[in-house]
Order: sequence, then structure tokens, then C-alpha cells
Amino acid sequence: MSRMIVPHTTPPSDSTPERARAVRKAVVPAAGLGTRFLPATKATPKEMLPVVDKPAIQYVVEEAAAAGLDDVLMITGRHKRAIEDHFDQAFELEQALAAKGDAVRLNAVRDPARLADIHHIRQGDPLGLGHAVLCARHHVGDQPFAVLLGDDLIDPRETLLSRMLEVRDRHEGSVVALMEVPPEQIHLYGCAAVEPSGEDGVVHVTGLVEKPSREDAPSHYAVIGRYVLDPAVFGVLERTPPGRGGEIQLTDALQELAAGGTVHGVVFDGLRYDTGDKADYLRTVVRLACDRADLGPEFVAWLRQFVAGLEEGGESGEGRERLAA
Repeated sequence: MSRMIVPHTTPPSDSTPERARAVRKAVVPAAGLGTRFLPATKATPKEMLPVVDKPAIQYVVEEAAAAGLDDVLMITGRHKRAIEDHFDQAFELEQALAAKGDAVRLNAVRDPARLADIHHIRQGDPLGLGHAVLCARHHVGDQPFAVLLGDDLIDPRETLLSRMLEVRDRHEGSVVALMEVPPEQIHLYGCAAVEPSGEDGVVHVTGLVEKPSREDAPSHYAVIGRYVLDPAVFGVLERTPPGRGGEIQLTDALQELAAGGTVHGVVFDGLRYDTGDKADYLRTVVRLACDRADLGPEFVAWLRQFVAGLEEGGESGEGRERLAA
């Protein structure tokens, strides 16, 4: 197994949203059933689960907008109308807040619709991530585009997507985000075989394997949920047969492109939050709440007291009773 450390660095000074805007469109697949969060997701899309006081998918669209992507296509499915409503205007609510003079909440309600020009199409059959991306073909056309998965939240202070757009701007082809993970976790991800590119924090991707065993993984580099794709991927996806899990895998299509030498990877070691897992979702809420200026100080003080109570009270519940008192 090859293992190569490529440090993540701050993007060059010319990596600006203006430079990155050679790519203007983002695709956000949001058609999954969210079965890991049942029963909460029985009638509520998993993408609309709140992370502090915003749905998870809003963080994703904010990330795209911050990187200069002003055209966002949501790939949705049945029972996802709440997503469309969230990124639309809410006239009655806005009027009520305006009448109360509540400018803070009024702007919070209006902000989602102002982030970008947002479109929605339905995937129909849930045939995998590759099929979801293929559904965007008519909207994207022959332009390069970004794909952002809603389960992966990148901390707003990070510049991963802008960095990827800058790499695409210089090298063309496709760009994937990579993160080093422990060997025992590599089976949860697509895994990249990589070679040095001579550029700090950027590698050549020579191959990709979807969720390999620890023994078969070509590296410790996992593909995380950010891609900047060349439109050539559509032609490959059209002829890509169902793969792992009986689904059309984006990883399989990228493997073909990587074999042609047109895929780069940006190695990321910043703050990433996985909201697709219950425990990680809870950790994400806590971390982001602690970072909030309006919530953090009070919440952190309570959290310290709560943890101390757990340590002192153990399983007896005495610590919890003391906190409740």
C-alpha cells in the first residue's frame, strides 16, 4: 500500500473568487432517503435537519456561493419539497417579520433565496451518485461544474472549494478533494491512487476504487464530498454500468478519466464535519455551536459543567440531578 503525505496549504494569493469563476455552476445531489436518521427523516429530508439554526444543505449552498458559484442545481427526489421551499421566498412570513420590525430574523429568512440562482430537478429512480450527476447534464451543458455532497460540511473558514476551482482553472480536467483517513476507515470511502504533481497540496490521481477493503486500498487518501468535474464525465457516466451496491458510481467514471491522466486531487486537512452519521451529526452541532459568538460562551460554560457532572456522577445520575437543580 502506498502512502504519501502531501500537506494542505493556504491557496496562492491569486486564488480568488474572480479567478475561480471560470466555473459558475454547482450541483448538489439531495435525493437520498436518509434511512440512517429514521424516523426523523420519514417526512423531513435529511438535508433539512438543523445544524444549530440552519439546515445542513444551507451550509453547502453558502460554501458554493462563497467560492463564486452563482448557479446551483439541486438534484432532489420525492418528499423533498421542503428543500425547494427553503430556498424560495416566504411572503407571508416575511411580511409578518417586517410588520414586527424584526430585521434580524427577516434577513435570516430571506438569505437562502439570495445566495444564488437556485434550480431543482428530480432524479426519479435512485440509481446512485453517478446517475444523480448525469441528471444535471442538460442544465450544465458543456461547462465544467462543481459537485457538493450535503453529508460533508466544510467549515466556513476553510477555502477548499476555491482551491479546487483554482486547480481546475490551471490544469483543466477534473479535480477531487482528498483527505487522509485511518486505514480502518478507508472502506467507507472512495479511495485514490496518487502520484506527486510537484505542486504543494496537489496530486495526480491515477486511479480510484469505491470502498475498497483495507488490504486492497491503494492509499490512505479518501475522496470526500467535493468535486470539480469536466463535462467529459457525462459521456463516461452514460456508459458506466451499475457497480457497487447496484448503483452507478461516480467513482467508476472518475477511474476512467484518471486513467487518461486528467484528474487531480487537492489534499485537505482542514475542518470537515460528517453529518451523515448520527454521532458525527451531534458532534457537528456541538462544534459549530461552540464557535458561534452569540451562543458559544454560554454553551461552552454549560458544556463544561455538564461533562464535569457526568464524570463525577457516573452512571448514578447524581451529576445530571445536580445540573437540573
